[in-house]
Amino acid sequence: MGFFDFLTEEIAIDLGTANTLIIHNDKVVVDSPSIVAIDRRNDKIIAVGQEANQMQGKTHENIKTIRPLKDGVIADFNASEQMISLFIKNIPSLKKRFFTPSLRMVICIPSGITEVEMRAVRESAERVNGKEVYLIHEPMAAAIGIGVDIMQPKGNMIVDIGGGTTEIAVIALSGIVCDKSVKIAGDVFTNDIIYYMRTQHNLYIGERTAERVKISIGSATEELENPPEDMSVQGRDLLTGKPKEILISYREIHKALDKSIIRIEDSVMETLAQTPPELAADIYNTGVYLAGGGSMLRGLDKRLSQKTELPIFIAEDPLRAVVRGTGTVLKNIERYKSVLIK
Repeated sequence: MGFFDFLTEEIAIDLGTANTLIIHNDKVVVDSPSIVAIDRRNDKIIAVGQEANQMQGKTHENIKTIRPLKDGVIADFNASEQMISLFIKNIPSLKKRFFTPSLRMVICIPSGITEVEMRAVRESAERVNGKEVYLIHEPMAAAIGIGVDIMQPKGNMIVDIGGGTTEIAVIALSGIVCDKSVKIAGDVFTNDIIYYMRTQHNLYIGERTAERVKISIGSATEELENPPEDMSVQGRDLLTGKPKEILISYREIHKALDKSIIRIEDSVMETLAQTPPELAADIYNTGVYLAGGGSMLRGLDKRLSQKTELPIFIAEDPLRAVVRGTGTVLKNIERYKSVLIK
């Protein structure tokens, strides 16, 4: 501990395609959509997070909304850097500071990320005053967040369905034994719903509406124990060009999402097929853990359970499992040294 340690703040970041979460002093201080609104005339950022999200699909030609992260990695370097910087500046306890403290950060990244993409994340963090930047793979952070003891010589399987990617990993002895990263997750589900509405009902709906449909009545199976009520959806009629409203049920959304869910099921099966036999025996006893926003899709756990014939458990707060794990690692950096990518 040096004299200047009081000038250093520690933060854990889950930089997600859909949402960015930041933990500071063991509390989630930022939980915002990963989206920025930019003024095209001078390239200045007008809004980030929730405020920018409300503008999505409703802007005029001088404003554009961007999601700087695509498939879990940085797609727009400049926008993502400014977004991270603004989120950090908005942390309540850092707002009061006269000067920006230097930061010790732990950031989680998808497991299928390339060296170049990793460097982009690291450079973004260093530019916003990150003095020590550690990276951790998402499935690993999710496992720690769920409460799995990753140090044990015992296999655990994690399926983390986020916004841009679904990360599937078998973890033992603080390492990832086999993993698969597929670019089918929440965003693809949303696009499936937009496509379905267009082809089946001639109704053109925006991303935010599709997202709302997915959360309200999204389902992975046709038979639900307590099904949600039908939902009215408004959009533009593609034949007449007039605004129109239709009523849809969860069964239709199941049809829309079916293909994508089959691909996630196949990826889980592939990962299980690559698992060494001793670890497969462990997974048979412990089951599979689901985390990430996508795991909240109704009936998904049941469907995966039927496919794999294994017990499936959903994390208690799936949206925050990854950031909680990242926060735990940040608190015990020495203990988790082996899982970090320095």
